[in-house]
Amino acid sequence: MASPKLAAGDGSYDFHLRSLSAASRDSAAAADPASDPNLLQSVRMVFEMCKEAKGANDEMVARAFPVMNKLFQRCAAAPTLSTASTGVLLLTILQFFLDFGEAVLHDADGSLKTFFRSCLSREFSDPIVAERTLEFLIANKTKILNSFPALVPQFFPLLLKLIASNGDRLDKKFSEVLPLMMSAGSFLPLFLSLMDLPMLVVALEKVERSSGTLIGSSLATIQKSAAPEMLLALMDEAYTGSSIEDQSGNSGSDDSGRLDLADPMFLDLLKDENDGIAAKHWTSPTISSTLQAALNSPQSDRLKQSLKMAPHFLTVFFATALRDVNNSLLCALIPVVMSRYAAMFPDKDFSFE
Repeated sequence: MASPKLAAGDGSYDFHLRSLSAASRDSAAAADPASDPNLLQSVRMVFEMCKEAKGANDEMVARAFPVMNKLFQRCAAAPTLSTASTGVLLLTILQFFLDFGEAVLHDADGSLKTFFRSCLSREFSDPIVAERTLEFLIANKTKILNSFPALVPQFFPLLLKLIASNGDRLDKKFSEVLPLMMSAGSFLPLFLSLMDLPMLVVALEKVERSSGTLIGSSLATIQKSAAPEMLLALMDEAYTGSSIEDQSGNSGSDDSGRLDLADPMFLDLLKDENDGIAAKHWTSPTISSTLQAALNSPQSDRLKQSLKMAPHFLTVFFATALRDVNNSLLCALIPVVMSRYAAMFPDKDFSFE
């Protein structure tokens, strides 16, 4: 059976599949597989042809899947300082996995987690990758809830870094994704993290001042910075307990100095995955000095936006909680809310004992 062609005449299924197969095998491209500008187009073409095929759909998907899977693994494993974004490419392949996974008996759970850990953890500040990620989660909301209900609750801290970095231009899409983040294990930590969204912005900006920008008009600017590697070093210390040296020798309380990598406040704020433990960074000795420095300095646009977004996100959180969360979790939330207010407003009229 001849492979079908698109009506637009942009090329045959076999041509694009051969291109992807060559890219997945090419050792010369291994260092930066996403740098080929034609790669994403070929993935999209094969995907569309598989969707539009009549009668040959199963055969085409069966031929395309091993090539897509190998390409996905190669891109996800690319060196961290590659010059091209892999985010949009990997999201397109993930959509192929979700749409045709049943036909090839592929469980996409591992691939989804690989995307968050290997790609989004480095590209969360890229505006295009951030928006496409939220759109992907919205488009597949039902499928994710039914087949991968623990995925988004596990990675909600990373998604909070995404919105903290990109600001209010994505607040509506983030609000649509927010209910997906809520589960029994993430409910209380998510509330505290939403309350701390402005503090997350402060932490990210401290990293920027120490090691370079996390956000820019081009991903190349971000990836030339040491900041993503600094964040990953923070993650490594948070998860493994390994020691990270602060090369500057500063404590981090001075806003003009480098970040104190050992401070638990920043380790809590900058983590990528939910560990099920309520944030403890409000007990950090540097919290008051960090907040005071932020209050005494001109507020950045991102910080101003986070101060406006946080109440809106909390409104979505409470509305979803009242609709979907059981009474035992709601009862557990009450002392957490009161305790946080006591920390924010230490006056005796607001105190919680």
